[in-house]
Amino acid sequence: MRQGILGLVLGALCAVAALAEGEKSGVFDYYVLSLNWSPNWCAREGDARGSDQCDARHDHGWILHGLWPQFHQGWPSYCRTPEAPPSRAMTRAMEDIQGSAGLAWHQWKKHGTCSGLNAADYFALSRQAYAAVARPEAFRKLDRAVKLPASVVEQAFMQANPGLEADMITITCKQGYIEEVRLCLSRDLDPVPCGRDVIRDCAAADALFDPIR
Repeated sequence: MRQGILGLVLGALCAVAALAEGEKSGVFDYYVLSLNWSPNWCAREGDARGSDQCDARHDHGWILHGLWPQFHQGWPSYCRTPEAPPSRAMTRAMEDIQGSAGLAWHQWKKHGTCSGLNAADYFALSRQAYAAVARPEAFRKLDRAVKLPASVVEQAFMQANPGLEADMITITCKQGYIEEVRLCLSRDLDPVPCGRDVIRDCAAADALFDPIR
């Protein structure tokens, strides 16, 4: 009997896992706008990859990682959509704010398909969301690598964006570096409180922050 019950439980868990991807497009609660500090990504892994994003001629600071449809708990991904994938011209056109056409393609495939939009409209909305966020100029003025509390980055964004409150933004860290700023936005791109699975602030007091090269 116990083995039978165990089998039912495992089967149910597998069914839930299978629903973690491939949801219906356009069904979600809000967006997460994710901004990545390019110099830190380059220091962690981009330089080792020889990524063109890390070439000094680009002068990248905060770049758009993605605009992600989100549930109040969890998130959809790789959704079923009737929309055609983006053309190479569309993804190349996003390089100025996303760093690479490859990232733009991946973001459409994993997240854009869940937006209920076609590729052109999804990229246009992503660009609109990116442009609407004031990115503090102080970070672009650094002339050397520094260590700072992750909370300083959060406060800088809140000061630069009136109406943005602490439960609407989170800072992530990776391998000792400040990684991303994530802001929660309504479908109309207004700031909204994040779900509990998003608002997991990095608590590091000495996170690394590289300057623009």
